[in-house]
Amino acid sequence: MRGPAIVAWVAALLLMAVPAAARPRYAAILMTADTGEVLYSSNADLALHPASITKMMTLYLTFEALESGRLKLTDRVTWSRHAAAQQPTKLGLAPGRSLSVDEVIRAIAVKSANDAAVALAERIDGSEKAFAAHMTREAKRLGMSHTLFVNASGLSNPAHVTTARDIALLASALIHHFPQRYRYFSTASFQFGTRRYVNHNHLLGKVMGVDGIKTGFTNDAGWTLAASAERGGQRLIAVVLGARSSATRDKDVEHLLDLGFETLARRRSGQAFDVAANFHSIGAGIPGRTGAATGSGDEETATRSPARRHSPRRAHKTSTAKKHVTTRKTVHKKKR
Repeated sequence: MRGPAIVAWVAALLLMAVPAAARPRYAAILMTADTGEVLYSSNADLALHPASITKMMTLYLTFEALESGRLKLTDRVTWSRHAAAQQPTKLGLAPGRSLSVDEVIRAIAVKSANDAAVALAERIDGSEKAFAAHMTREAKRLGMSHTLFVNASGLSNPAHVTTARDIALLASALIHHFPQRYRYFSTASFQFGTRRYVNHNHLLGKVMGVDGIKTGFTNDAGWTLAASAERGGQRLIAVVLGARSSATRDKDVEHLLDLGFETLARRRSGQAFDVAANFHSIGAGIPGRTGAATGSGDEETATRSPARRHSPRRAHKTSTAKKHVTTRKTVHKKKR
């Protein structure tokens, strides 16, 4: 086991060792997409469970396979018994049935279908276990030094951890390495049979400039969201992990993006402005355990049960820093 893998493994062990009630469960980061400058952070390097934003890496590896020619959008992805047995949310295909790669990508980006993620993982690497190892190796190459993936879906597993900073780096890599395929994350809805599924990212079409990326929920992870927006030729990435409700998560990300763009605008006019000093409504941090959505990894079941209320707390001011993504090519240049 190499150095970065040891770091992630130790982080996972520490997360398991600390009683759930004693853990700080909330983390957030706001980063410029082009330079990697961190405009705001709170527990950004804390190892937490990511839930379905894990599927960002599932699709990153899928886009790599498409670019290399190992996979085509018209190829068929067949459901195994293992894929079909995944917990909701899922499409619910029986073993032996199949969809095109294009359809599977849309099912993952829009519906966050766990069975689709596993079927795609098996199509690319033969098994979900092999694919998860592939995910972790790629994470290390992207500079995600505190991430360990053990499945393709983000369903709860004690060893499956990442950080807000690592997810922001992954978001930046998706945007810059696969600018055309990144558009999948902007898909408003997905039609499957007689059902139409609407994207779980509630900020799409609501918050100016938002065009992705991915939401998630499990009881272990809380409510998670990685979002990106572009305004006036500048792009920001915001990540929230462990929010207490979908509404809090969405509000915090929206607030971060708005303050981030205001910061950039004021900088251009020579004014001093700080995101942390103006971000007063950060999430309280411990998500409610709804019971109805245990281990679901989705939002359809989770939103039926309200999360417990917590009073907001003031964010601690953090210093501005720069973070560079270690990749085969620098993240601020298009890969292709």
